[in-house]
Amino acid sequence: MKIIGIGRNYSEHAKELNNALPAAPIIFLKPDTALLKNNEAFYFPSFTKDIHHEIELVVKISKEGKNIQEKFAHKYYDEIGLGIDFTARDLQQQAKEEGLPWTLAKGFNGSAPVSEFVSKADYADIQNISFSLTINGEVRQSGTTADMVFSIDYLISYISQFITLKKGDLIYTGTPKGVGSIKVGDTLEGFLENKKMLACEIR
Repeated sequence: MKIIGIGRNYSEHAKELNNALPAAPIIFLKPDTALLKNNEAFYFPSFTKDIHHEIELVVKISKEGKNIQEKFAHKYYDEIGLGIDFTARDLQQQAKEEGLPWTLAKGFNGSAPVSEFVSKADYADIQNISFSLTINGEVRQSGTTADMVFSIDYLISYISQFITLKKGDLIYTGTPKGVGSIKVGDTLEGFLENKKMLACEIR
């Protein structure tokens, strides 16, 4: 399986990082070793001093496809979940300044906590789901999929023009505004609508 991340897919998040809105989806990959499951703790690595939290709706691909038309994209996923795209912001900024890839800033071990998945049929409208992140009980990020620059179905169609999607692949669909630093001792919790889906202690 592979983890496909989408950058700058919420306009207010792009603004808070002083980034222009993209004309097409910004795609990056994380290795499977980035996954952190079952509410396992995240251990703050020594190679960075500034890791940011980015809460995201995650789509799990249910069957293989390439060159998928947008109107058929909904047939390629049945389940959704929540994930956190941990980003070493200092490494990312250095990479940006030097015109280099974001791989180390985004793909380090444990940088993709993910919840269990639930049926998308449980929700009336996938493109109007609210989700949020709290740190130590305080809401830090809150958004709705209605504010995506590029919809879930468009993302699936777009990605599949370049990269064949396979069963089990995960798409982290972008983060709303409110990203910020984490520190040792923090407890992060993710909510889909009002349902707690994810917890992650920083050690």
